[in-house]
Amino acid sequence: MKVITATGRRKTAVSQCRLIPGTGKISINKKAFEEYFPVETHREKVLQPFLITKQEAKFDMFLNVRGGGKSGQTGAVALSISRALAKFDDTLHGPLRDAGLLTRDPRMVERKKYGQKKARKRFQFSKR
Repeated sequence: MKVITATGRRKTAVSQCRLIPGTGKISINKKAFEEYFPVETHREKVLQPFLITKQEAKFDMFLNVRGGGKSGQTGAVALSISRALAKFDDTLHGPLRDAGLLTRDPRMVERKKYGQKKARKRFQFSKR
């Protein structure tokens, strides 16, 4: 039994994935997949690497996710699954890369600056 591990990050979320050949069971933080991601668009994003590589129901996945919100966690999980699949079989690397699933999204929240209301928004200017 071959266990493949991979890590994915998005915004401030970090996902660690263990991929084991099996029946397609997905467990995230010891919860069922549908329970952890109740929103359909999030589930589609997570399952995208399997749909592109046509590997549905061939692996059991055990994921640990921490940090960020549900959207960031979704991206982190998708990246870790993609990396694990690419590690498992080198021929899957090309389709995953072409779909943009192996690229780490570098966008992060910009910090708030002093003298301003938010990162870019400023306080109202008064001439007099």
